Amino acid sequence: MATGRGRLLQLQWSGLQAPRLPLGVGSAPGRTGFRNGPCIRYAAGCATLKQHARRERHCERASADCSVSLDSFIWIRIYSTAFSPKRSNWKVNSVEKTAVTMNLLSVEDKEAGYWKKEYIAKQIASVKAALAQVLKPVNPYTGLPVKTKEALRKSGLGWVIILKEKSGKEYMMEHVDLSVNDSSVTVVWYGKNWPLLATLSTLDLCGVTPVFMDRSKTPMKNGPRWHSLIAKYNLSNLTASTMFGCDRLIRIFCLNPGLLVGLWKREEELAFVMANLHFHHLVERSTLGSATIPYELPPHSPLLDDNPEYGLHGYQLHVDMHSGGIFYLCGTFRNLFTKKGYIENGYAKLIVISFKNNTEHLPLIGKVGLSWRTDIFDGCIKSCSIMDITLLDEYGKPFWCFSSPVCMRSSPRPSDGPNFLGQTYYVDYMDSEGKVHVQLVWIEETEEYFIVNLVLYLSIAKINHWFGTKY
Repeated sequence: MATGRGRLLQLQWSGLQAPRLPLGVGSAPGRTGFRNGPCIRYAAGCATLKQHARRERHCERASADCSVSLDSFIWIRIYSTAFSPKRSNWKVNSVEKTAVTMNLLSVEDKEAGYWKKEYIAKQIASVKAALAQVLKPVNPYTGLPVKTKEALRKSGLGWVIILKEKSGKEYMMEHVDLSVNDSSVTVVWYGKNWPLLATLSTLDLCGVTPVFMDRSKTPMKNGPRWHSLIAKYNLSNLTASTMFGCDRLIRIFCLNPGLLVGLWKREEELAFVMANLHFHHLVERSTLGSATIPYELPPHSPLLDDNPEYGLHGYQLHVDMHSGGIFYLCGTFRNLFTKKGYIENGYAKLIVISFKNNTEHLPLIGKVGLSWRTDIFDGCIKSCSIMDITLLDEYGKPFWCFSSPVCMRSSPRPSDGPNFLGQTYYVDYMDSEGKVHVQLVWIEETEEYFIVNLVLYLSIAKINHWFGTKY
């Protein structure tokens, strides 16, 4: 009995070991030849050889048909076991029960790979439905799902990067370290066996989840998995881009969205890769795409603005600045608004902390720096950190969310404010949906940074799309 189960699992595994194909696409079953006993002597004559050739072709066809049938029966067994109406974990209605019964009676009528595709499609739908229930409760404080961490655990979700050489060769690396923050996940890869940077063309960031998954059990770590592409990055001209920061050992470069690449200073080769993933739609993006196509968000239905002349109002911002589990800033700002007259150069200006109002100014706690590590060294790059932004609209819906490395730059001239006697610094971030500008002052006496100005610039195109307006 044990041998039979082992053989079945071996066959299941071999059927899932094809290269990373889009979800629902199965590998074609292989052809298996039969041995025909001792070799046929030439002296038997041409007629005998022709007869033997016909028999051999017949055996090959029979072998292929047998292989297809065996594969089909294996996958219908996997399918019926996983989605049996008798299983308490899966709620199946009477229509589905009838469909399963009829399908079991027509195994031989299905094309090769049908049941494998059916299993994967059904598994995806089941995972999607289960995760939707887990992610349903929303935290009014952040506007994000309350149980994101539970969803990550239940789905068996992990992340990999696929490094692609210009020659077409690929290297897949499992994440080494992971930290879950208040509104984001930081995932890190490092090791000794990186390919040469000069040979690389792109980097794919993918979520991976187990194909065989029972919600009542812990997912298999070494079993077959499907991939969901989150983002693709170009590495061809990495060193030609602007350096983000450095210390005595490494230089770091930032690639949008949210990817940080560390290079050794001496060799200019990869030291580590760090991905910063915001919670907003993270589980869906990491599980419901394919190996080649990212998950596409559902179409947005505009939330009609009843008074466009009044401008934006009732917004809420939650902002974190952190690194290595240490938070330098964690703040929530409510009742933010902007007027129609604040629209300029395609952006609407949303003032969060005013330069003129001393009571709004906030300190950064601790010595700001971005922590990094490899299997040999570790360090901290001064003045850099991870910024998480979660902006909610007046209905409490996430309007703009991101998690990205940021770095404080020295301003060319000191602040001319009456109460500011220190060096001025700034932090800038920009993507297709908006911009963030932060102005800070270094207070020498207390050795801390103070945020004296924080402004969001929201893309008018995004606002019009979101509300159906025509600003």
